[in-house]
Amino acid sequence: MSDSNVFLKAVDIHKSYTQGTGELEILRGVSLEIKEGEALAILGASGAGKSTLLHIMGTLDRPNRGELYCEGRDLLAMGDEELSRFRNAEMGFVFQFHHLLSEFSALENVMIPCRVAGESLRLAREKALHLLDFMGLAERAEHFPNQLSGGELQRVAIARALVRHPRILFADEPTGNLDSMTSGKIQELFFRLKEEMKLALVIVTHDLTFATRFPKVYRMKDGQWQS
Repeated sequence: MSDSNVFLKAVDIHKSYTQGTGELEILRGVSLEIKEGEALAILGASGAGKSTLLHIMGTLDRPNRGELYCEGRDLLAMGDEELSRFRNAEMGFVFQFHHLLSEFSALENVMIPCRVAGESLRLAREKALHLLDFMGLAERAEHFPNQLSGGELQRVAIARALVRHPRILFADEPTGNLDSMTSGKIQELFFRLKEEMKLALVIVTHDLTFATRFPKVYRMKDGQWQS
């Protein structure tokens, strides 16, 4: 399954959940290839299945049926612990809600992935401070989440997602909880980060204006791609 230009490859992904006495189908045989450094958007209404696909491609969930490869490695054959290490090293995630830990400062929140990976306190702090400075948040590093604006919270969450220099960044409705001005700034930040950090970038959104800024857009409806 190796392809030198393809970083992540999903093949015939199916996902369903038991609902009462029946099955609720979420994904109905979806395939997708993401190339190194590629930027793409997955567009669709709520309930279309796009977030479920992102979670599966990001190894946060497993499909009922299908295949998932990263540069030829069979990710679904990995155990949970091995997959967790892989995910922490190679992938970053940003969600609609920032999911920062309220008892930790912005700096401490950004340091978490490094500490989980066993990096020293000094190195984790150095990396986190560098990213917060890049995000324009150096002066807010010691502030706690309840002291930050919505846009600042999302920038901290983005810094946390990038602190281990992943090769791919997944973002699920990353501007859906922000006002239009702040949303525009965060959108610009994603494109800037993609170019400067040489990331593959996958955005899930129902915002047509945001999606059409991407060179490649996939439209999803009822768990399948729309032609």
